[in-house]
Amino acid sequence: MAEEMKKQVVEIDQSIYDFKDEESEDLFYREQEGLTKEVVERVSQEKNDPQWMHDFRLKCLEIYHNTEMPDWGPSIEGLDMDRISTYVRSKEEMKSSWDEVPEDIKNTFEKLGIPKAERESLAGVGAQYDSELVYHNVKDEVAAQGVVYSDLESAMHGEYADMIKEHFMKLVPPTDHKFAALHGAVWSGGSFVYVPKGVKVEIPLQSYFRLNAKGAGQFEHTLIIVDEGADLHFIEGCSAPKYNVANLHAGCVELYVGKNARLRYSTIENWSKNMYNLNTKRAVVEENGIMEWVSGSFGSHTSFLYPTTLLKGDYSKMEYTGITFSGKGQNLDTGAKVIHTGVGTTSVINAKSISKDGGNGTYRSAVVIGPKAKKAKASVSCDSLMLDSISRSDTIPGMDIRTNDADIGHEAKIGRISDEAIFYLMSRGIKEEDAKSMIVSGFANPVSKELPLEYAVEMNNLIKLEMNGNM
Repeated sequence: MAEEMKKQVVEIDQSIYDFKDEESEDLFYREQEGLTKEVVERVSQEKNDPQWMHDFRLKCLEIYHNTEMPDWGPSIEGLDMDRISTYVRSKEEMKSSWDEVPEDIKNTFEKLGIPKAERESLAGVGAQYDSELVYHNVKDEVAAQGVVYSDLESAMHGEYADMIKEHFMKLVPPTDHKFAALHGAVWSGGSFVYVPKGVKVEIPLQSYFRLNAKGAGQFEHTLIIVDEGADLHFIEGCSAPKYNVANLHAGCVELYVGKNARLRYSTIENWSKNMYNLNTKRAVVEENGIMEWVSGSFGSHTSFLYPTTLLKGDYSKMEYTGITFSGKGQNLDTGAKVIHTGVGTTSVINAKSISKDGGNGTYRSAVVIGPKAKKAKASVSCDSLMLDSISRSDTIPGMDIRTNDADIGHEAKIGRISDEAIFYLMSRGIKEEDAKSMIVSGFANPVSKELPLEYAVEMNNLIKLEMNGNM
């Protein structure tokens, strides 16, 4: 059996995630550790910020220092901001031709399959390495539709500068929580997407974030505006090698879905297990708009992650489908939030979590039905699967209903993997570990079937690696 498990892991090849490149002073610029006004000033200068962004960063720094650390979720005592470098970049400029990307960085993304995915199944790709985008490109036929897919920094100096200023950190204000303020002070990288009215992007766009640096933070900002009647699928991938010191991810995603528009936002997060993942994602949906979240959370030491949707427009809809896998030493606090303010709005949350080897998985949600959200419908289903007797799973749903004219449902199931099911599969000649993997893969199937094929395969491979204790 040991040989069979070894063969299975080799076939998956976990080395595509846990490799690292040496960071030399000749090729990389690294900001000093800690968070001071001088650090923020230097980051702003590096980014060539317009004056309004420079001033905004300093305001966020002030808010950060005056805001308390969160004390209601998993412990983040191991995160010391005085030991985190908030900005690390290659000294090379961003490229639009893959051949021009520096060889060591290019090799990293080649191993992760990014260029291959772009050629075969993506309309455009942004690749971020540490604090900066190193490559950004969009196919000509998509650009010809008027679709803008750009790095955020250069877009702030172009024809969409006013649009960015109007929307930047309006959904996630720096006063929201301490790490939103931190993000506003030192954000770097990320993408800006604008899909014009009526345009349907037939194949997905993707951004991939790779944090290679040790003892550093990544603070990318993604801003997507899908105009009236438009349609987009955006995919986000993340990974990092493992170090013996804390790393931090405090990105921000702001999504604007127009009238009769649709946006699907898919994420596979595979951070290393020294990562504190304190990411914030939020969407607002106008009349008859549709927001779809598909989320797979793997890796990280500690996570606070709750994609939030404001169903502002009448008859707007939201659907969240997500899975979290927590293993040894991990405390992953995840879920989703939705706020209904429009008439006839609908939300569906389908969340699953798996815990193994003493891992701690918490589902935390909030459903808010405002007093004017008549005829709102909300359905929440959260299932948790524990693979042993030392793991833990908690469900903390919150519901705030301010109208009698609403239809609300909630269902939660927490249980251990069935010995009877394992015995049945083993009686059919399947080995015990393979039987467990089959059951877990079946449990995760509602999430994987919502992903494009190549990303569903990646998610299933991550589950197999977790099951074999090799992540």
